[in-house]
Amino acid sequence: MSLSVIKFSSEECGICHKMSFYDKKVVEELGLLFIDVKMQDTATYRQYRQILLRQYPDKSQMGWPTYIICDSPEAEFQIIGEVKGGHPKGEFRSRIQELLDSTAANQN
Repeated sequence: MSLSVIKFSSEECGICHKMSFYDKKVVEELGLLFIDVKMQDTATYRQYRQILLRQYPDKSQMGWPTYIICDSPEAEFQIIGEVKGGHPKGEFRSRIQELLDSTAANQN
């Protein structure tokens, strides 16, 4: 399994900017690949759009930022879980770790 965390955010979002001070570092410390997708970056957004739309077909319920934990985002992806909105560093780490733990438990 090659898990990635895809961050969907906006350049105008203050919370998204605040999270960027530690989100990539936390994700990489947990052994995952971090992919940063700004909605304004049309080329990158287009590349990962199908993942966001599978989770949020009309984008109405997504948070800012939205982190989607995904297996094989470049191929036949599978969504493992998500974390929405802004969180302090420790809580963000805990939420990602809980998703990883539940995924590992479901595989055993």
